[in-house]
This record gives sequence, C-alpha cells and structure tokens, in this order.
Amino acid sequence: MTTELQELFQSNREWAAKTEAREPGFFTRLMQQQTPQYLWIGCADSRVPANDLVGLLPGELFVHRNVANLLVHSDLNALSVVQYAVDALKVSHIIVVGHSNCGGVLAAMTNQRAGLVDNWLRHVQDVRDAHEGFLAGLHQSLQVNALVELNVLEQARNVCRTTVVTDAWQRGQTVVVHGWVYGLHNGLLEDLHITATAGTEVGPAYNTALALVKQRYRQQQEQLLADAVVPAGQCGMLHDA
Repeated sequence: MTTELQELFQSNREWAAKTEAREPGFFTRLMQQQTPQYLWIGCADSRVPANDLVGLLPGELFVHRNVANLLVHSDLNALSVVQYAVDALKVSHIIVVGHSNCGGVLAAMTNQRAGLVDNWLRHVQDVRDAHEGFLAGLHQSLQVNALVELNVLEQARNVCRTTVVTDAWQRGQTVVVHGWVYGLHNGLLEDLHITATAGTEVGPAYNTALALVKQRYRQQQEQLLADAVVPAGQCGMLHDA
C-alpha cells in the first residue's frame, strides 16, 4: 500500500476516535438507522463537501452527486436515489445545489470536448441554449456562473416533475424542493428562491426565481460597464501626467 493510502487510513482512524470521543456511542446509534431530513443533489466537485458545508453529521444528510448536479429523467441512478429518499427515508427537503466556477458548466458553456462526459453535459447545453439571448448579453466573466444558477433552477424543476415527487405530493407527503448555489470564493450557500411544496407551485416558483437570477446578473453587468468607464477627471489627470 502506498504512503498516500496509508495516510488516508490513519486519518480515518483519527476521525473515528475524535467522533466517538466527542459523542460516545455515535457509531453504535448510527449503525441502527439513518434518519436524514434532507436529500442533497450536488456536483461531484471535490471542493464541495456536502455535510461539512451545512454542519451535519453522518446520517443527517442523504447525498447524491454527479457532474454539474443534474437530475435527468432517464437517469435511473438519480431517480432511484430520489425514490429511496422520499419513499423509504421520508426526507422533508430535496435541495439541488450548484456551485460557482463549475468545471462541467464551463465545458458546456464553451463547447469544450472532454470525451464521454460531453454526452452528459448536453443537458447543461440545453439549458444554455434555452437562455442563449440572455447569456450572450452578459460579459464573458459572468456567463458561467449565470449558467450555473440557471442550471440549478432547471434541475430543481426536473426534481419537481419526477413521478416520485408528484406522487408524494398527491398523497399529502411533505416534500419541499429547493435550489441553492455554493460560492467557492467565500464558502457560503445562497438560496435561489425556487421553493416548491406542491405541483401547482412549481411554475410560479421557477418563473420568480428565473426573474431574480436575470435581474441580479443584469445588475452585475451594469456595474461592470460602469466600472469600465474612466471618469472625465481621471482622464485629464492621466493626460497631464
């Protein structure tokens, strides 16, 4: 075994010892049952550790991750996770979480070729194409993170449209779907204000959240343009120099 792998085992032993010391009997209780209230659907990016971001222990957050945090209706892996979370674990919240500077979204935005994953990222490109005019009007530095947020809204809506969630709502089960984004630059989560507790709320929630995303990025665009304009007084000072 390599030294790097040995270090992982050592770190695991230290973590287990610290956890048990902090909360005696933790692993015995954990072995009996998991009772998470939340399903986190996030990106596979190693910089986005779901439990750590929200301060939850093992057993408190059910997690599904893939490249660019997608919920595709033909993806039996993701759908099985949602079904188990809703029907077996009875989670109350499903949270789709994207993150800034997502490599998958960047590749989709710029048509980078990466191999097999290109087929997967076609779903992100569909989101890009649906908002092509809006994205084209933004400065290049804003486009990727704008698409990150648009993708979160789309995937949250996809969650709401699954038969698992619609059936749960029809039988009166409490399932609240959310869309969030995580900032790699500051470590903070932001609510994108797409929240649905019933099928009738999905369309209005999506439209409201979409309007907010577009408004925020248009404001950032205006600020970039304003910052790029050199005040007349400064022009004179530069000329005199």
